[in-house]
Amino acid sequence: MTPSTHLYGQLFDQLSQHSRVCDLRHLKTLAWMVNALLYSGELNLAAWEPYVYSRATKAQSTERRWQRFMDNCRISVTAIYVPLVLAALSGWKQQRLYLALDTTVLWERFCMIHLSVVCCGRAVPLLWRVLEHGSATVAFEEYQPVLRRARWLLRHHPAVMLLADRGFANHELMKWLRQSRWHYCLRLPCDVLIHTTRRYPLMVGTLYPPLGEARLYENVSLWLDGEHRCNLVVATVQGAKDSWAVVTDEPPTLQTLWQYALRFRVEELFLDSKSGAFELEDSRLRSAAALERLYLVAAIALLFATTQGMAVQLAGLRQQVDPHWRRGISYLKIGLRWLQGGIHKGRPFLPCVPLLPNDPQACFASLKAKRDYDDHIWFHRVRSIVCKPAATVD
Repeated sequence: MTPSTHLYGQLFDQLSQHSRVCDLRHLKTLAWMVNALLYSGELNLAAWEPYVYSRATKAQSTERRWQRFMDNCRISVTAIYVPLVLAALSGWKQQRLYLALDTTVLWERFCMIHLSVVCCGRAVPLLWRVLEHGSATVAFEEYQPVLRRARWLLRHHPAVMLLADRGFANHELMKWLRQSRWHYCLRLPCDVLIHTTRRYPLMVGTLYPPLGEARLYENVSLWLDGEHRCNLVVATVQGAKDSWAVVTDEPPTLQTLWQYALRFRVEELFLDSKSGAFELEDSRLRSAAALERLYLVAAIALLFATTQGMAVQLAGLRQQVDPHWRRGISYLKIGLRWLQGGIHKGRPFLPCVPLLPNDPQACFASLKAKRDYDDHIWFHRVRSIVCKPAATVD
């Protein structure tokens, strides 16, 4: 059995085990596409032909097979992917789940709304939606269905925290979060109004402290109507491009800044999808529905390669693919290198493991990166802290 068919068999077993409501023909096609993506590293239908075994004798026939899958409206992305990612999160029932909500734009024409799980220095896709929308800013009505589905899927997890950037701070999201009982860390734009003991509200940008300081405010009211009350942390941290103003439903501490900083893991995920690991923008598809199914191939490949990288770490085989003395590349890259080594070196494919809630070894590309991290973590970068109730905001 060749390495390609061996990997295909493992992928098909995983898909058929968890996605039982789907047509097996669709799962077979999907398993071959994921197999080809893991080996080629390109989200391009024409580049997958060398990695697929079939009765087709023409490359055009193989590409049309993938195109029919992308255009098939009977294929449900969530029915196939959600059981896989929930199985991977099976060991997280007692752990806090951090969800990063963000958007990315493709070719200045399509906007992908992305909800991902922060895991071991990276983010793993959970749910996504593609809109024909040229801006990264979307209305609450567009991403509300994604949040509602995530709330239902994660209803058994006792602690879920949503992380989002300034473009998502609005009345509707705050109201939804209060009803859902999720925790949250949201960054505010500098022009958001904060209610104080003054006669008129003031903009949160006027509260930014000097460099190296943080201020913690309890029980503040947001926006002109003052309907939403929460806690606020404002900080000007050395090395950051601008000051931060983060609201949360939990007591305000420096931990609030650390939790919000986890949101940047989704930027690494976008980088991996677009250029770091796969070439999403090389796709020739120009349909929102087809792009959602194409990203299904990428999401399964990302999840499978990440869990394979974690299996390599747990088996003590990391240094066979990672040249660093300590872990210097992500679990995704470790998994991809291990799988691609199956072609040229005959490496065995390890049994899949669930996503690890706790990272057994932090990732640093160099000793300098580790020193910079130790010198610039939030507890060291803030020299002084001032805690004030809302009534004393001046």
